[in-house]
Amino acid sequence: MEKSKEILSKYWGFNKFRSFQEEIVDSTLYGHDTFAVLPTGGGKSICFQVPGIALEGITIVISPLIALMQDQVNNLKKRGISAELLTGAMSYREIDITLDNAKFGAIKFLYTSPERLKSPIFIERFKQMKVSLIAIDEAHCISQWGHDFRPSYKEISVLRTYHPETPMIALTASATPIVQEDIIKLLKLN
Repeated sequence: MEKSKEILSKYWGFNKFRSFQEEIVDSTLYGHDTFAVLPTGGGKSICFQVPGIALEGITIVISPLIALMQDQVNNLKKRGISAELLTGAMSYREIDITLDNAKFGAIKFLYTSPERLKSPIFIERFKQMKVSLIAIDEAHCISQWGHDFRPSYKEISVLRTYHPETPMIALTASATPIVQEDIIKLLKLN
């Protein structure tokens, strides 16, 4: 799609996608659930950030590590793209304001951990958001951690209850065929 290449050029300064990125971006833009395994440094974040910019509405990004999320939020903001992060260190008021901004369209990308998805305030506002895409970064954690010490990973698919037509994209650099099957099953990817 030409629009995705224009976005890539405008915000990242690249005139073409790396191997497989364009197919992943196109799949997402066409509204398909997408599962992508790309090597570390292979440009996974561009695979959901480009469609997130192209699509009308907000992209919810679920990630396991605050430092990783903060880095991506900072990089998006440097490019003039509205992005915020929900963390446990925020006060209820700060979370309330951030979620209101997300609900009313002032935020293009909202980063959060899987644990935050279960909070009543998040669920209430999520139902009211115009969600264009749900991205699960480091998706191997669903299989590796979801069964053990981060069970919230197994419950990400509940988001489909509130926005059943919204596509999901799951990305990882490391997933054996068994882990891939587990991710697809637990997220209920079509």
